Amino acid sequence: MQIFSKELKDTDVRVRLSFPTRCLEHLDFAGSNSVDLRVKDSCGELRVIRCLKRNGDYEKPVLSKGWLKFVADYGLGVGDMVVLLREDDHSLGSQFRIEARRKIVLLGQKAWGEVPRAT
Repeated sequence: MQIFSKELKDTDVRVRLSFPTRCLEHLDFAGSNSVDLRVKDSCGELRVIRCLKRNGDYEKPVLSKGWLKFVADYGLGVGDMVVLLREDDHSLGSQFRIEARRKIVLLGQKAWGEVPRAT
């Protein structure tokens, strides 16, 4: 099940990734304002990426610690896309899968292709 997809902007690739507040219903913060997400990437590697939410009336969530390493490992830039999906992998111990995508033009048609790991 897809939680969100987002075309990356400058702040997303340099600082942190913000995503829609409606996605909070898929995350278990257990009374805290942060949770470490156990995420499987496209190479099958387990990553831990911290998700923070703001205190107060507007709980805008962001991916912080671990996010910039993912950006660097996949060579992501402005205009690329990230997709977060709910996917339990009991053997790996992950609860989510994260995908990196890039716009490609194939036979004159624009599409999103998977980004291979850069490093």
